[in-house]
Amino acid sequence: MQRRVAARAFTLVEILVVLVILAIAGGLAVVAFERDERHLAAREAKRFAGALEFAAARAQARNETLGVSADRMIRFWRREPNGDRWLPLDDDVLGARALPDPLVAVPSSYAGQRIAADAIVPLRASGRNEPFTFTVASPTWLVVVAADPLNRVSIGDPVPTTP
Repeated sequence: MQRRVAARAFTLVEILVVLVILAIAGGLAVVAFERDERHLAAREAKRFAGALEFAAARAQARNETLGVSADRMIRFWRREPNGDRWLPLDDDVLGARALPDPLVAVPSSYAGQRIAADAIVPLRASGRNEPFTFTVASPTWLVVVAADPLNRVSIGDPVPTTP
């Protein structure tokens, strides 16, 4: 006579409890990651770099002069045809966008020279732009976003700010 050994398996309730615990842990990890200023600064610098490349390409394609400025908000501008004023762009891609707290972005240099924090950096229709840099910073980390004369935008590694 053979004896059957009962196999032990997980019940559906046990599997669901494990899945709920994993989901909660994953949610907490995402929240912790979002609050990490180093990753936040790097992510926003990457987003800003993409917008800069798009704006430079748009300036050439539409034969218009665009500009960019930054502080707590990143704003893109269009130069009036007569060259008198800058008008804010309000389209989906290049509309004003607030940086998440505690980040700020400031222009650092233009054509190798320091630049005022409230300056608008031009992106010419010819595509021949001066090299420029912006700094995306939190109280503890900063990331440099740099554009070269060929409109290639690079992003530096996050570095700690010095007190």
